[in-house]
Amino acid sequence: MSRIVLETVPNVSEGRDEQRVEDIGRAFATHGCRLLDVHTDASHNRSVFTLVGDPQEIADTVIAGARVAVDRIDMRTHDGAHPCIGALDVVPIVYLTEADRANARDEALAVANRLAAELELPVFGYGELATAPERRERSYFREGGIDALAERMREGELAPDFGPVRMHPTAGATLVAARPPLVAFNIELDTADVEVARSIAAVVRERDGGLPGVRAIGIALGPGENCQVSTNVQDPFRVPLAEVIEAVRREAGERGTSVSCAELVGLAPAGALEGFPEDIEIRGFEERRHVLEHAIGRHTPHD
Repeated sequence: MSRIVLETVPNVSEGRDEQRVEDIGRAFATHGCRLLDVHTDASHNRSVFTLVGDPQEIADTVIAGARVAVDRIDMRTHDGAHPCIGALDVVPIVYLTEADRANARDEALAVANRLAAELELPVFGYGELATAPERRERSYFREGGIDALAERMREGELAPDFGPVRMHPTAGATLVAARPPLVAFNIELDTADVEVARSIAAVVRERDGGLPGVRAIGIALGPGENCQVSTNVQDPFRVPLAEVIEAVRREAGERGTSVSCAELVGLAPAGALEGFPEDIEIRGFEERRHVLEHAIGRHTPHD
């Protein structure tokens, strides 16, 4: 009988200070969880940690890393291309099989309660933990940035599901969910015109009539740098990455540009990569490290 394995993918708002990222990663790699991957992006000023462990291990691991992130990251001076609301910006607890869905939800609730009680963070549930339909999407909380969220909380428009009804003075707020695997996937364009990226994102994302379960935004990475279509693919088995890249490539061609390369943020299940076009490089991709089944197989024993 296989043991229950959950995944957690905490995102922190630090991608430039290597020592700080290393310290946070070291804290996350405790309490029995296995750190499978760290993806750091200086333009986004964000790091994504991918860990797996038993249900009993996940909450302890997240809290250990969160303590260091809250202590070391000051959101009052933060800047970066990626939308965010806190030092520990988002913590999804991921179930890898439908049978483990309830375990993931219980663990996500435990994480949310402990972040609020032990670190005094306001915590908002999204996705399967959302308490109202409009709260399912992270964009609902991120709209306007961290200052806008603080104002909404001060005015009583928006209250957290856990913790104080005010922002943490330096660490902001945190989003927590339970969810199945999704794939975070960035597509770089051969243009520095961010309006091109934004227009492509508007076509391919589900909200505006595009691909089912795809969230997408256009991001400017920096002066003179190529821009990016940054996506989250909610159901990569229904909509594999090949379909996303072809949609972006088609729209880019219609706007007089092209796709230069792609980037996987964290890990992806093998099915998400089926049929991926050979002429598009996934920067830094290694199958043994970045395909979820291979990574878990290497790091997770079975009973």
